[in-house]
Amino acid sequence: MRRLFPVTDQTAETSDREWGLDELADAYAYPVLAGGAAAGAPGTGAAPSTAPAAGAPAAGALPGAPAHWLRANMVSSLDGAAQHDGRSQPISSDTDMRVFGMLRALADVVVVGAETVRLEGYRPARAREAFAGRRAAAGQGPAPAIAVISASLQLDFALPLFTSPLVPTLVLTGAAAPADRVAEARKAGAEVLFAGDGAAVDPARAVAVLAERGLRRQLTEGGPRLLGQFVAAGVLDELCLTVSPTLTAGDAQRIASGPSVAVPHRLELAALLEEAGFLFTRYRRI
Repeated sequence: MRRLFPVTDQTAETSDREWGLDELADAYAYPVLAGGAAAGAPGTGAAPSTAPAAGAPAAGALPGAPAHWLRANMVSSLDGAAQHDGRSQPISSDTDMRVFGMLRALADVVVVGAETVRLEGYRPARAREAFAGRRAAAGQGPAPAIAVISASLQLDFALPLFTSPLVPTLVLTGAAAPADRVAEARKAGAEVLFAGDGAAVDPARAVAVLAERGLRRQLTEGGPRLLGQFVAAGVLDELCLTVSPTLTAGDAQRIASGPSVAVPHRLELAALLEEAGFLFTRYRRI
């Protein structure tokens, strides 16, 4: 793997070799958040040992540091397809899956849409020994929670995602969600949270509800409709986009779908890595 941006005095040292987990974790670290949640010190994953008073900046936090951070992780072909035959795996790679696992390991919660749960066969996040020390030092549990966003709650609650997760799965829905489906979700062991006045989930309220529970380092893996909702609501802080050196043609979805925003949202490039023709980009809101 090669670092193409930003260029540092260590850029040459990171060229054309497989990066270790600590290097990847440092490259994808969350920013230090206000109020006590820090991303972890380079090389150690260490977080502050004591949290400051509510509302005070964390040690190392810059003035105006965000209270929570929502990043998205997506993959796209050269011609803009986010999937092939309904799944992202055909345009992914082994290194892309390493980054996928690393981003999960750094997050407090993984937010995903109901359709993606159905299409991709989502399973519970698992604890990985390689990340245990870093997560413990950052004050995190052994694995991130999975939060599923669904208005109808038409989900198979017999799946392991709901019945046997290491961390209880969260289901975010609207206050007008079908009562029988809410009861079914709770019976399966899921925790139901309401983030909208009607049946639908308000994306901004979903982010806030999770943050209020201490799940402030947030990661969404889509799908395209959910990412489009986060973009339209103006709550996406960062996009980690893998550009796959593939062409698919066809009519596959882009990484974000739904109504257009009035004015395109401009992001700035934060980092660019490359391996085997795959580009691993990080863009942040300006």
